[in-house]
Amino acid sequence: MMKLVAGIVIPVAIIGIAHASHSLNGGLAPTIALSTPALAPEDPPPGGAIGLARLSDASLECIDCHRKDNPGLYQQWGGSRHYRANIGCYECHAADPDDADAFLHYDRTISVIVSPSDCARCHALQVEEFAGSHHSKAGRILGSLDNILAEVVEGNRGMVTPMFPQGNSAAAVNGCWQCHGSEVKVLEDGKLDPATWPNSGIGRINPDGSEGSCAACHQRHDFSAAQARHPDTCGKCHMGPDHPQKEIYEESKHGISFFANQHKMNLDSPKWIVGEDYHIAPTCATCHMSATPNQNVTHDVGLRISWNNRPAVSIRPEVADAKMGLPGAEIGWEERRDNMKDVCLNCHNISWVDNFYVQYDALIELYNEKFAKPGLELYALAAPLKRPVKFGSKLDFVWFEIWHHEGRRARHGVSMMGPDYTHWHGTYEVAKHFYSEFIPELEELVEKGRASGDPAKEAAAEKLHAKLEEVLNHDNHKWYLGKMTPEEAAARKQAAEEFRKRYED
Repeated sequence: MMKLVAGIVIPVAIIGIAHASHSLNGGLAPTIALSTPALAPEDPPPGGAIGLARLSDASLECIDCHRKDNPGLYQQWGGSRHYRANIGCYECHAADPDDADAFLHYDRTISVIVSPSDCARCHALQVEEFAGSHHSKAGRILGSLDNILAEVVEGNRGMVTPMFPQGNSAAAVNGCWQCHGSEVKVLEDGKLDPATWPNSGIGRINPDGSEGSCAACHQRHDFSAAQARHPDTCGKCHMGPDHPQKEIYEESKHGISFFANQHKMNLDSPKWIVGEDYHIAPTCATCHMSATPNQNVTHDVGLRISWNNRPAVSIRPEVADAKMGLPGAEIGWEERRDNMKDVCLNCHNISWVDNFYVQYDALIELYNEKFAKPGLELYALAAPLKRPVKFGSKLDFVWFEIWHHEGRRARHGVSMMGPDYTHWHGTYEVAKHFYSEFIPELEELVEKGRASGDPAKEAAAEKLHAKLEEVLNHDNHKWYLGKMTPEEAAARKQAAEEFRKRYED
């Protein structure tokens, strides 16, 4: 099936590799045969079985300049499957005159940005799946608690650009927006506001209204599937103190096996099915996106996860999808877990997989019930007693890091079998700061509220104190008050003695 876009005939689905009408020069960039019989500029090149029969005249014109002015870009494209299918510059960058970011470039109307809507001309299914994922909605962080940190607490309005005369925070522009994406602003001459471009954030809001950037994973201009399958690609965003999936993967047995045997992973294979084309180790793509003998590739990375570990309290993914109005709201966590188990079972037996999920669920329940839920209640009750501005008090930072940094590390660590991140970077840090900073800060607020002379604050202090007493006297926390029962103390002592005796004999 073919589609006419901006005067160019493009296959709706390019599923393989075409024989180009020109050849690679020593395996590097293409040498364009400018003597190729030319069609009239208004005639589209006829389509082949797969891809286009030859490069369009418009793309030949682009290449004539860009191979001189941008040889690196030209080389990247020359090694791509786009090149081998005769998909050139114009097929991707062609724009309609009415497009918000369109401008005239040497008698051709183009846009700099290639949005998911543009990619959908050929990759409709992939874009549809991506549009239903959390990846495509990552730009919505711009109104979140995280962005208040970058815009206000860390930043100022010192970065003034044409579309932001009141200024922007350089911390947000260069930090948050480069992973999550921002709304790209177009200037009158078709150029893009420097506060919003360059930007390959995966949730970028494009001038055509589409959300996302395919190039966040498939880097311009080679758009390599092999690169998107490599865990380093995910590490652009999924790393650091609040979501160190890349580091967790490297610690796990999966990551250890991958990096020791990367040459056996067959990353360049057009058909990349776990258990058939490779078996040494899974990558991020293997588990969350790539094909199995029973599942097709998906660009909705949430369809195989059974917990959403982003918020303070872990929730089921369909609940998060419903809040964002995503189609995944109709797909329950049990089905998603079965999807992931189908990946695991290519290398592990069912007992191993089922037991892993018992361990995983137990850690999530521990974190939710012992720290997250009571912590949220206590933090809310403390609101009338602390400074009213967000991040205006130590308590704000302590609680934020407990769930946003340490709690996430624990939850992501267990989900990917990284024991050090689960424990020492995770639950240990959560417990340490819960007991040594969070609880003492709450106790101090209680005392200040009681002594304030303000009836409203005195009442708030009593409510907080009552809840604090309830939490600390729960079985999860009463050790902190020295209230371990004699029976439990005796059992722990006996266990320690048995452990020592084992190694004495």
